[in-house]
Amino acid sequence: MPEEKNSLLFRLREQGAGSVLLLLAVVLLLAAFQPGVLHGRNLANVLAQSAIVGVCAVGMTFVLLSGGIDLSVGSVLALAGAVGAWSCKVLGLPVPLAWSVALLTGTVCGMLSGALVAFGGVPPFMATLAMLAAARGTTLLLTQGYPLSGLPPFFYTPGWASVGPLPLPGLIFLALALAAWVLLRRTPFGIHLRALGDNPETARLAGLSAPRLTLAVYGISGTLAGLAGVLMVGRLWSAQPNVGIGLELDVIAAVVLGGTSLFGGVGGMGGTVAGVLVMGFLDNGLRLLELSSYVQQSVKGLIFVGAVLLDLALKGYYRKGRSRDA
Repeated sequence: MPEEKNSLLFRLREQGAGSVLLLLAVVLLLAAFQPGVLHGRNLANVLAQSAIVGVCAVGMTFVLLSGGIDLSVGSVLALAGAVGAWSCKVLGLPVPLAWSVALLTGTVCGMLSGALVAFGGVPPFMATLAMLAAARGTTLLLTQGYPLSGLPPFFYTPGWASVGPLPLPGLIFLALALAAWVLLRRTPFGIHLRALGDNPETARLAGLSAPRLTLAVYGISGTLAGLAGVLMVGRLWSAQPNVGIGLELDVIAAVVLGGTSLFGGVGGMGGTVAGVLVMGFLDNGLRLLELSSYVQQSVKGLIFVGAVLLDLALKGYYRKGRSRDA
């Protein structure tokens, strides 16, 4: 049977308990083969390396909860980073203003995707796939295919600085996740968002504004992709036009591993944080074990497929299929 709203399984999934257990299992397994995984410096490295996926995953959680999907985050990240760097280097804008331009670029891209979905009736997959292509093309046009570097050192600070032993990008990710948790758990917005993802027609009949919610979640996703673009420029010390290719797959995998359903209405931010760290530890641990990048991609692909199959099983997909066949 599909999971019931009041069942223990549903409550554990909403709270991300399964994702936390998966995270512990992955860390302990990797540590058994490579004890260096648990060293303090390596833990800080994992948090820093997970931050960009994590920031995008926070936004993706909102989108998936609404019943949508955003395939454009990697391209929007690249475009926002390039626009911010170009604004600073070519137009001479002060660094904080250039950061703001990068975030605004992400917001505009996200809301354009949301408008296509909310008002144009375009399926989220197609709307964000179009934005993926448009943002990547615009990035290449702006940069002419070459990296933008030579920016003021302060521009790079968010992507590499640390607060004591903790990396600043990781702290930004965790702070955003906490703010998003409060928004989803303690405000009407979170309740309305889950209602929209769980049953759009019922939500509409209850008086909820589906177009406004859709615009909001895609705007949030785009803004956070823009922020991730700023972090990526700081991490690479340049705005690379081809950065972020395939990032959306890692982001979606992390969110789904965190227990958020691809069908909408189920999930939470605690699980997303755990899912991001699972992906981070897998990347880090497999590199420490000196496995090839091809093996790493295969492992992540298998984990993503497993997460999707589990989501389908929890939704009762296979039971429904057997019932139809009978």
